[in-house]
Amino acid sequence: MRKLAISSAVSMAVLAGGVQAAEGDGTYAFDTQGNHQFIMFKISHLGYSYLYGRFNEFDGQFTYNAEDPASNSVQVTIDTGSVDSNHAERDKHLRSDDFLAVDEFPQATFKSRKVIFDGDDRDEAKIVGDLTLRGVTREITLDADMVGHGKDPWGGYRMGFEAETELRLKDFGIPMDLGPQSQTVEMIISVEGVRQ
Repeated sequence: MRKLAISSAVSMAVLAGGVQAAEGDGTYAFDTQGNHQFIMFKISHLGYSYLYGRFNEFDGQFTYNAEDPASNSVQVTIDTGSVDSNHAERDKHLRSDDFLAVDEFPQATFKSRKVIFDGDDRDEAKIVGDLTLRGVTREITLDADMVGHGKDPWGGYRMGFEAETELRLKDFGIPMDLGPQSQTVEMIISVEGVRQ
């Protein structure tokens, strides 16, 4: 299972090489107005099915430089209270101290440390950074794929990527034990940025 995580959005800034990729160099803000971004999660329910959900409110930015991967970066801030599993009572439970404890920890953040290309074609990368969730900070790795980049119909320039990671609930102090099949949660991040 490919590792996902959280936010974050710097993978675009790290993938693809050559002149075409260099044309995309710059700093990008998440397209929060157009809602072309998603942070989703998937976790086993008792080993019999899967529960899917998402965070509806988050923001961030990333810097992309095709020739200098070391300068690439990403920052993401998530409103944990915006968790949405399509079930009001369950969402209330997810916001409680059993899970996200949103009253005490209203935000989760991801800040990259480094970006590492996978192979020579630079269309895949690993983004290593710090995820802070429920007041606990741990290093995670996002497996990221560049989706594409280029001019949009409104005169701007956009870049998009998808990334995945897997988190252990206990690593972030989540006390609720959902059984042996539900110790980890898969995170899927899809982000489109607009160059500033």
